[in-house]
This record gives sequence, structure tokens and C-alpha cells, in this order.
Amino acid sequence: MKQGIHPDYRPVVFRDPSADFAFLTRSTATSDRSVEWEDGNVYPVVDVDVSSASHPFYTGRGRVLDTAGRVERFRQRYGKR
Repeated sequence: MKQGIHPDYRPVVFRDPSADFAFLTRSTATSDRSVEWEDGNVYPVVDVDVSSASHPFYTGRGRVLDTAGRVERFRQRYGKR
């Protein structure tokens, strides 16, 4: 690999403020803000809109679509053309 062209790969905290959920991982994401983590070290923090704690698929709060109604509507509209 060429030296000096790759971004820094370091520990970063990703935080979902709507669900009050955060996790520490390694990333190349950058941030001006930082947060003190549970281990006492200070890491850059990146706020995200959706995480596994707030996504409807993972929380079970997803809405169920009426697929049978859509299929019937399609058949009525296009039938046996």
C-alpha cells in the first residue's frame, strides 16, 4: 500500500441521541466533537439518525404492508393482458 494516502483508522463513538444509545468501534469517520467513554478515554463522537436501537426493523415497531391488497389491485388493473 502507498504510504500517506489513507485516512486514519481509529476508535470512534457512534451515538444515536433519539434512542440514547452509543457504541464504540473503529472507523475513518471524523468529528469535531468528542466524548468521554466508559473506559475513561476521550474519543471523537459521530451522531447518527438511525441505529439498531431506533430502527423499526430491529425494534419490532415496523408497520406491516397489505401486500395481498396490492396484488389484487394489480390483477384488477392489468388482469390477463
